[in-house]
Amino acid sequence: MSQDVLFILIGAILVLSMHAGFAFLELGTVRQKNQVNALVKILCDFSVSTIAYFFIGYGISYGIHFFSNAQILSVDHGYQLVRFFFLLTFAAAIPAIISGGIAERAKFLPQLAATFFLVGFVYPLFEGIAWNNEFGLQGWLAHQFGASFHDFAGSVVVHAFGGWIALPAVILLGARRGRYHPGGAVAAHPPSNIPFLALGAWILLVGWFGFNVMSAQRLDAISGLVAINSLMALAGGTLGALVMGRNDPGFVHNGPLAGLVAVCAGSDVMHPIGALVTGVIASMIFVYMFSYVQNRWKIDDVLGVWPLHGLCGTWGGIACGIFGQKSLGGLGGVSLVSQFIGTALGIAIALAGGFIVYGLLKITVGIRLEAEAEFDGADLSIHKISATTER
Repeated sequence: MSQDVLFILIGAILVLSMHAGFAFLELGTVRQKNQVNALVKILCDFSVSTIAYFFIGYGISYGIHFFSNAQILSVDHGYQLVRFFFLLTFAAAIPAIISGGIAERAKFLPQLAATFFLVGFVYPLFEGIAWNNEFGLQGWLAHQFGASFHDFAGSVVVHAFGGWIALPAVILLGARRGRYHPGGAVAAHPPSNIPFLALGAWILLVGWFGFNVMSAQRLDAISGLVAINSLMALAGGTLGALVMGRNDPGFVHNGPLAGLVAVCAGSDVMHPIGALVTGVIASMIFVYMFSYVQNRWKIDDVLGVWPLHGLCGTWGGIACGIFGQKSLGGLGGVSLVSQFIGTALGIAIALAGGFIVYGLLKITVGIRLEAEAEFDGADLSIHKISATTER
């Protein structure tokens, strides 16, 4: 058991490092005057997530409350504690994903409030359904369609869920000023720092092997197949984005992330070739939909988190049901119908949760910064980091 504690602790640390990746990815994409806010926001969101998940969310998902059962603190070398740490890093990815979509014009404190409610209540509802068989849905799917909804490492539970929550947040917030003109012209806001963006992507890539491989949660359940499938999806996503994005460095560095988002669900059951195809298709979805959403639908999703996490995560849930089949070289034990149902349910809960939380905050305290003010990147005074600035 002590080996399992060390195993999952290493996984938790690797996924924790991914939050630095989220921070630098956003840092390199937003305008220079908003970089400090991006860094502060990600760290504070993680801290609020820790409190919300420890006191509320983990208990909703798994029925375990540390403050009411002291005995659990020492059982099995504290395995349940490090398991909480590991799953917390997944839960905290929800506000980290949303952060990229609402960047440069969202109020700071209302976003922390949204983080508390999303990580404490909304995310654990679907997490418990998918990963702890709450409400009996998984058993019903297995009985009706031969297999339950399968999401090994969170294509839907984490990424699609976060991306689909981000969509109503971005819509309710509105576009940055000057982004879209009445005549239909679109003002470009290119990444401010490609090296920072690339650093963020690389940190995420490395940490993702903890995200996927350590989702086994026990040392004796570890699978090299998960690691190789993650690698193949990474490569496929990079090359797909290189071609589809016409050598654009922003797309090239987001391409592997799209592939990894999509392969999470089926990384333990797919053949590596299936993982490669999954990654290529995911990167194509991201590149096409990022441009389409920004330019045609005029939804100002700064980092493209709905296409990257929402749509690619959705594709990952479905791809698991396709490439996990034995007829396509997978290990089997999956049902395409169950994958559709589980994925659709995750989207529905995420959309409802996003509209409710951000809608109520918009009505009560407001979620958008209206008073514009610039700040020096070295100045961390409360009144200047309390909201993301825009011009």
